[in-house]
Amino acid sequence: MADPHELPPTTEPGSDPLLALDNQVCFALYASSLAMTKLYRPLLAPLGLTYPQYLVMLVLWEHGQQSVNQIGQTLQLDSGTLTPLLKRLATSGLVERRRDPQDERRVLVDLTESGHQLRDRAREVPKALVCRMGLSAAEMRQLQSTLDTLRRQLGRAEPSDVSR
Repeated sequence: MADPHELPPTTEPGSDPLLALDNQVCFALYASSLAMTKLYRPLLAPLGLTYPQYLVMLVLWEHGQQSVNQIGQTLQLDSGTLTPLLKRLATSGLVERRRDPQDERRVLVDLTESGHQLRDRAREVPKALVCRMGLSAAEMRQLQSTLDTLRRQLGRAEPSDVSR
């Protein structure tokens, strides 16, 4: 019986199936991420949001006021990426940023009234996305579960594990 983890042989002379692009999980994830972001673009445009801004808004709609560090940890973004994104959201009137009165080093981010109101319009985005993806509810749950498991596993992996 063949090893289920063994990659199929290729018909291309001199090619290495271990290095074939179509056999790379990383490429499948990367290409899927690009395609997903592309699907979101026309759904978010009427809201005046980019995909990363939408993610920040989701965090704030779910949890309310957060520090910049909390948002960064939740979204796995560093402050160099997050700060300009938050400035743009503040300029558009959706969030306000202010120093924490208990700790001047912390910056707190909260929704404005406009940010709260945008939530109602944003409720249509996940529904429209699911329709465009063409997956059943069961397939969506399975995909979400598989990706959550992968994210946890990758979070536990050490960079030195790769060389083993």
